[in-house]
Amino acid sequence: MRYRFFLSTSLIFLMLLVGHTQTHTNSFDADVIIYGGTSASITAALQLKKMNKSVIIVSPDKHLGGLTTGGLGETDTGKTQSIGGLARDFYHKIWLHYQSPENWTIAKDSLDYNWKKRLEKYDLEQAMWRFEPHVAEAIFNDDMKRNNIVVHRNEWLDRENGVTMKDNQILSFKTLSGKTYSGRQFMDTTYEGDLMASVGVAYHVGREANSVYGESWNGIQVGTLHHEHNFKHLKISPYVIPNDPTSGVIPRISTGDTGPKGEGDFRVQAYCFRMCLTNDPNNRIPFEKPLGYDRTQYELLARILDAGWKDVFKKFDSMPNMKTDTNNHGPFSTDNIGYNYDYPNASYERRFEIIREHEIYQKGLMYFLANDPRVPESIRTEMSQWGLPKDEFKDNSNWPHQLYIREARRMIGTHIMTEHDILKKRDVIDSIGMGSYTIDSHNVQRYIKADGTIENEGDIGVKTNGPYKISYGSILPKREQCKNLTVPVCVSSTHIAFGSIRMEPVFMILGQSAATAAALSLDQNCDLHNLDYNLLKTQLLKDSQVLE
Repeated sequence: MRYRFFLSTSLIFLMLLVGHTQTHTNSFDADVIIYGGTSASITAALQLKKMNKSVIIVSPDKHLGGLTTGGLGETDTGKTQSIGGLARDFYHKIWLHYQSPENWTIAKDSLDYNWKKRLEKYDLEQAMWRFEPHVAEAIFNDDMKRNNIVVHRNEWLDRENGVTMKDNQILSFKTLSGKTYSGRQFMDTTYEGDLMASVGVAYHVGREANSVYGESWNGIQVGTLHHEHNFKHLKISPYVIPNDPTSGVIPRISTGDTGPKGEGDFRVQAYCFRMCLTNDPNNRIPFEKPLGYDRTQYELLARILDAGWKDVFKKFDSMPNMKTDTNNHGPFSTDNIGYNYDYPNASYERRFEIIREHEIYQKGLMYFLANDPRVPESIRTEMSQWGLPKDEFKDNSNWPHQLYIREARRMIGTHIMTEHDILKKRDVIDSIGMGSYTIDSHNVQRYIKADGTIENEGDIGVKTNGPYKISYGSILPKREQCKNLTVPVCVSSTHIAFGSIRMEPVFMILGQSAATAAALSLDQNCDLHNLDYNLLKTQLLKDSQVLE
């Protein structure tokens, strides 16, 4: 049997980079320095150029766009009317791309009813919310090129000694390669909040207790089962010999105490890769056994299938050209529950290990479902018709280059967004954009119940009942910690509020608004915290942001 494992090219670079010996120093300067390569980085840079400010994107990643270009093609929009500005412009460009027949070449004439209705809605909005990863990346790269935006890729912040500050302001930061970046304003647009943390800005990791901010859906949620990502009626034994606790516990199950309902903990919601798959035989690469594959890691899945669960393919959401955005679904799926708790604060080396473990787990999951005799033949047959597209992630062996970091650090800033803001129980008076997606947390842990069966915990889905406003203060550190930094991704919010805010269109919206604030602060020669909100609001509305 042949073994094949493809290691991410960006991760190979990271392995070489960590411990790199500095041989020379290069210095770069701009009005605003953006650290990160996510979708928020791009809208921020575009807005700064529009406002005649010099900008450099310092990206630790080789590819720009984060999850928007990394496989999340079924956009989590909520109410699309709440998406404006440069975010809306991006989805309009997606729509324009697929108006050309040469860009949608497979089976468009034979689309099912649901796809046709969806396209009617897209045409009405002149915006498209489902797309192939390479299309999104091409649009972002073209935006950078046409606007002459300087992007330094594969540049990793020196998190230990890289930041230089004076009077609570960042003067510069260094990367591990020896480059120094100086600016008057800085932005942290990473999913991890590495610059924010290195500056010394306060942040939180994990779930706050409900009592901290008077919330209902934060904290440990044992017994709360909102979606279909739980065991329902399935009574599955966690033990190697079913129903025999002395035989040991099978893999992927925690043996620790869950903690009491409503209390805080250190855990973060599960990560996964948003896989782009295809069943086009002319474009499909069959699932192969990854190096490090261990079929015993999927024993729990085998037992779930034995018990009659069949919804393996329910989240193969269709994209153009016979592709999918494949996401987690059910009690055991692509979410690698419990294997990411130390990721937010981990070293680069440790993060690499976590990402690699997720990659082996998920590739192994696909191989198991397509090949293992424990899997029902009907599922094996159908899974064998799927594979990785030859024309996606071509420099990364067709595997997504971005792990879905659903949650990492969250800043404790000037205003902390809580479920009270999301559910509109209190009014936000300094809106810089809107969110509207369901308050959504994926599972956080898989545990053994008192009756000796298995359950998942942490999955929350609460409707927001319409769009809500996001505070300017949520992207600002406390004044005494830093006066020239904005944080539009790891925003100041509780775990459960972030569960709704954490969507790619919202990150784009907040990236643009943060850039606007940075530019206006430079024009007014004032700190971000002293910027006249009415001035900011006027500019945001002028640039088509939706604020209420």
